[in-house]
Amino acid sequence: MAVRRAAVVAASAAALSLSLLATSCQINSAPSAAVTKERPPAKKAVATGSGGAVSSVNPYASRAGLEVLRKGGNAVDAAVATASALGVVEPYSAGVGGGGYMVFYDAKTKKVHTLDGRETAPRGMRKDSFLDSSGKPLPTEDAINSGLSVGVPGTPATWQKALKDWGTVSLAKALRPATRIADDGFVVNDEFRAQTAMNEKRFRDFTSTTDLFLPKGKLPVVGSRFRNPDLARTYRLLAQKGVDALYHGDVGRDVVRTVQKPPMAAGARHKARPGLMKAADLADYTAKRRDPTRTTYHGLDVYSMGPSSAGGTTVGEALNILGNFHLSEKDKTQALHHYLEASRISFADRNRWVGDPAFSDVPTKQLLSKEFGKARACRIRSDKALTSPLAPADPRHPDAGCDLKTGNKQPHEGPSTTHLVASDRWGNVVSYTLTIEQTGGSAITVPGRGFLLNNELTDFDFAPLTKGTPDPNLPGPGKRPRSSMSPTIVLRDGKPMMAVGSPGGATIITTVLQTLVNRLDLGMSLPAAVAAPRLSQRNQTETEAEPAFLDSPERKKLEAMGHRFVLAPKAFTPSPEIGAVAALEFLPRGKVTAVAEPKRRGGGSAMVLHESR
Repeated sequence: MAVRRAAVVAASAAALSLSLLATSCQINSAPSAAVTKERPPAKKAVATGSGGAVSSVNPYASRAGLEVLRKGGNAVDAAVATASALGVVEPYSAGVGGGGYMVFYDAKTKKVHTLDGRETAPRGMRKDSFLDSSGKPLPTEDAINSGLSVGVPGTPATWQKALKDWGTVSLAKALRPATRIADDGFVVNDEFRAQTAMNEKRFRDFTSTTDLFLPKGKLPVVGSRFRNPDLARTYRLLAQKGVDALYHGDVGRDVVRTVQKPPMAAGARHKARPGLMKAADLADYTAKRRDPTRTTYHGLDVYSMGPSSAGGTTVGEALNILGNFHLSEKDKTQALHHYLEASRISFADRNRWVGDPAFSDVPTKQLLSKEFGKARACRIRSDKALTSPLAPADPRHPDAGCDLKTGNKQPHEGPSTTHLVASDRWGNVVSYTLTIEQTGGSAITVPGRGFLLNNELTDFDFAPLTKGTPDPNLPGPGKRPRSSMSPTIVLRDGKPMMAVGSPGGATIITTVLQTLVNRLDLGMSLPAAVAAPRLSQRNQTETEAEPAFLDSPERKKLEAMGHRFVLAPKAFTPSPEIGAVAALEFLPRGKVTAVAEPKRRGGGSAMVLHESR
């Protein structure tokens, strides 16, 4: 099938009409990239009001969720509308070709539920699939930019199941705002262009990706209008036929064909490895209801996502460790020291024990026990940093949690993803993290369908982290790779107090944990807790830090304890950043404060239905 090109700017009416009427087997020339006079929706980092709220990284997406709330939809309806819009305006972080995890608070029953929409490995995946002929792990770049890295997408199944179980509108209605954005286009901003530029070399290796995201072979122009009629048609097909269009239909056939034979460009830097996915793998896929993780902290109930994600167990274990100390804004250095040490320890345990529970006996209950948290806390000294990598402890024998042993380094995990939160007038709340893993995923666009495929299978450990020790995160047929996504909802006396989450690969866990510590221990307001400089310690010899922390007085004090800091990598954009939080805080008399990033990732978008003046 030939590739439909995405239009970037309004050209002549005739050219636009031809673009919308042509069949998916035709190739259209993209109009020239002239700058439009239209401005994108304004971004606002904090909004307080009533009637429901949405926070995400993008104003088009937040506005789509708010539109559904305004028409009487609930938080789940708004979350699906926001997520599908993110698939249009944040296509390098999420979309039809990816997966994710949703945490939902049901105001009627006062219970928290979760959906595991993580991608799965094809039936043909083996534990040695990411090893070369000599038994060595494939180079990360070769694995990422390939059909081999593509897992069976879980996002559409998550949308449909969430709406069926908890929503009030059909998938067709939830997809309408996103479909309109894909048809009409959105105004290209600095972030979209920067992320495209970061991926330009990868994108040029695949004809379908070049045609869509590099119109006329060039980077999209800031201020121009980016349209994706192929994705609009895909959304219409999902609206008409449901997700069977992917899991049993034409969209799925195109996905399988693309995975098995990536559309390589002439002169590509490398030949992408073919993938193992078949139609039966799509037909087998289900989004699964799972029990949430739960721990308590300062009398609050903290709920998050259980395995196959490591987010809930790792954040929960770290909070249980911190519960043995008194953290206070009066001694910020000590608070940060304990935060870093708790994170260091919990990551050592995460890498040893957490994987897909269908394939491994994951000791979730024991990892989240207060007894284990207390045992692990004994490793922390108030005047000296631990040395990484630490060895894990066995939560089934917490009395050994204080043993001094050396462990192994942190495995690879891509830094991208996106997060949203939503609430409604009835008190329902959603915290939802979704992804295609790497920024730009596998770099492979499904021809004629308008979306990128994930590279989630590179979240597996290519080889055992420790020789002779069972590794729960090796590849396997039908297996879900371990994730760090940590969509979180905090309850006070059975009612929502906060909802929070972030993108950022393994830094998701530390971002959520630090935001909770900032808010609950250091007395910061939620906007201040989100904006504060971030640190990320993941059982590594050095702690990644944002520039604002490296310039702070706490740095030297922590270095005197033995902490070593390094500038955070440039993950989403050319700026060194850690995470990109979207959060809600619930106030008396039905009010809510929606919070987004003020600067990271270009700033996010917080909106409420009825804003307080």
